[in-house]
Amino acid sequence: MTRFVQRRRAFLSTVAGIGLGGITGLGSRAMARSTSRPAESGKAPNIIFILADDLGYADVSCFGTPGFTTPSIDRIAHEGIKLTRAYANSAVCSATRTALITGRYQDRIACGLEEPIASSSGKVGLPPGLPTLPEQLHRAGYETALVGKWHLGNPPEFGPLKSGYDHFYGISGGAADYFTHQGKPGEDQFYRDDHLIHDHGYLTRLLGDEAVRLVDSFAGRAAPFFLSLHFNAPHWPWEGPEDEAESKRLKGKIFDYDGGTQKTYGRMVRAMDDQIGRVLAALDSHHLTENTIVVFTSDNGGERFSDIWPFTGMKGELLEGGLRVPAVLRWPARVTAGSESDQTLITMDWLPSFLAAAGATPDATFPSDGTSLLPFVLDPSKRQSRSLFWRYKIHDQHAHLDGDYKYLKIGDNEFLFDVVSDPRERANLKDRKPELFARLKKEWAAWNATMLPFPKGSYSWGADGPHFADHYGVPKSDD
Repeated sequence: MTRFVQRRRAFLSTVAGIGLGGITGLGSRAMARSTSRPAESGKAPNIIFILADDLGYADVSCFGTPGFTTPSIDRIAHEGIKLTRAYANSAVCSATRTALITGRYQDRIACGLEEPIASSSGKVGLPPGLPTLPEQLHRAGYETALVGKWHLGNPPEFGPLKSGYDHFYGISGGAADYFTHQGKPGEDQFYRDDHLIHDHGYLTRLLGDEAVRLVDSFAGRAAPFFLSLHFNAPHWPWEGPEDEAESKRLKGKIFDYDGGTQKTYGRMVRAMDDQIGRVLAALDSHHLTENTIVVFTSDNGGERFSDIWPFTGMKGELLEGGLRVPAVLRWPARVTAGSESDQTLITMDWLPSFLAAAGATPDATFPSDGTSLLPFVLDPSKRQSRSLFWRYKIHDQHAHLDGDYKYLKIGDNEFLFDVVSDPRERANLKDRKPELFARLKKEWAAWNATMLPFPKGSYSWGADGPHFADHYGVPKSDD
């Protein structure tokens, strides 16, 4: 019995337990096995996808001017392409991760409706057996591994090994103390494959160690590899590499409202950048750099100490600051060094992009809502207008981007912005362009009707007045 057939059976068993309302697009159709063809350059490229957690658009030095530098991330940009108009699928982490691994709007799957999946959500998670990004790459001949944050449902019901990864080293939940690696006092969540472990050390460094070890291991094998390196940094708690005393002060209560500074935040980002540098050096040492795609981006916009210039808003909001993320890609064999593109892209585009680079045919029974970015990274002069949609439960937020214009609803307030000319979203054009405003609003409603409804009890996080002084008029949510 093949691994895919085993997972398919597990998936059907899961669906029987949760009901088909938790997923769309499959019905009773059998999963079609992807076929593959050689990549244009001969051997299919290795792929390393690096994801930061809650990183602001300008939190890396090639995108902004923070009080620190990120030379390793900058190296990816300088030796590849800088993607200046990248969007996250959601303004919060696990919803975006659902879109990343499925290549679809997260609103099509029950776990994608949690904003984010909370540790108390119990049986909520990504159904095993889906033709995910790692699963489809595995069928195309890739070895697959996830190092870092999973946050798509807790084992044993859910987990990376049930969704296409051959290997897992990291945390299962949405946050962890950087020294104890726990999400709550006494709550172990650090795994190697499907076994809980207790490695000692600063989490960011441990993830870098494992990523380098895997590159060293993959280098001696014939098959290409897909390595997802999903750092927890710079998500709270605010602990740099030398801040174990802060970890002891918190005593495991890591929802950290009274800690942190801009300097601490900078040390956290720099620690992540250092580990990325070690991964790049490992590729160099094994002569793998030329035909390895390396992508760096974030799961959503920044939080408390982030720099989101030139935008407004933050994580949990559909303003540009909650959705716009830095993104850089390097593939020396195919992509011109030092190039730049303002082509609009979104998280779910990475699945069709990586499959195209691998020469794989996407699973026809589970079509992606994204589009391949290969034409735009290989030829930065190319452009394609995009029509993209978002929703966020707290404050009933809606957004629809069509080209340069964005329809936005927050609470009872509605807006129309030209986000290219007005990236800070200040000039409300809804009365100047009433027909455009009406069309985008109507198209959002039509899209929303095709998505799953938010369950009454689903969780949705947002900044509020009691915890964020710049949100002084925003009440605390009861969701």
